[in-house]
Amino acid sequence: MNKWVKTLLILAGSAFLTRFIPFSSLFRNLDTMIHEFGHALVTLLLSGKVLRIELYADHSGVTYSAIQAGGRAIGVALAGYPLASLFALLLFFLYGKGKIRFGLGLTTGIAIIMLLLYVRSSFGMLWLGGFIALNIVMLFFWDRVSKYYYLLLAFLTLEESVTGTLYLVTASVTSPSRAGDAGNLARLTGVPSLFWAALFFLFSLLCAKWALEFFFKAQRMRTGRKG
Repeated sequence: MNKWVKTLLILAGSAFLTRFIPFSSLFRNLDTMIHEFGHALVTLLLSGKVLRIELYADHSGVTYSAIQAGGRAIGVALAGYPLASLFALLLFFLYGKGKIRFGLGLTTGIAIIMLLLYVRSSFGMLWLGGFIALNIVMLFFWDRVSKYYYLLLAFLTLEESVTGTLYLVTASVTSPSRAGDAGNLARLTGVPSLFWAALFFLFSLLCAKWALEFFFKAQRMRTGRKG
């Protein structure tokens, strides 16, 4: 089977099956957290100032920042979706290397930075606090199920990184004013939002393909050791 078709089928199956896991919707905000953290990180790297970040219950978010117009603003607008896709890839890479605790620790560290420095919306603060507490429980008190919890986070983040960009493509065609980062990039560059949305989508698929390769390679290695 073609690897791209296989990737799409696995993503579709995963997106369908994870809907049946209780409270899985709450964990989908992890992708939003990383997306907004990406905007904030690039803002700081480009000598801008992060004013605040808001996370919402519908899995959306927004980062308010002050940055010099021009290329720097374009860099910030570009950051969210690709960094979220790369983070999903990183989670699977770490899984393949057997570094689940490091992956959970990294995710928890980002959540702590977001909570202490940037997020001030009521839902965002509540979600981050609960997420940090649960991660600490998994890291130090419930190690036996931490692997399955980690995989849940990894697959949900991977799904959201792809479906989010797919929604962006649809919005760019049907309602460009709701195309989020792609719309911002269109205003900053003059290049249509559909181009940016398609670019984000293709990159997310590429990261998803690599991520699943890491996952299945790790599974084969574990099966081989058991045999």
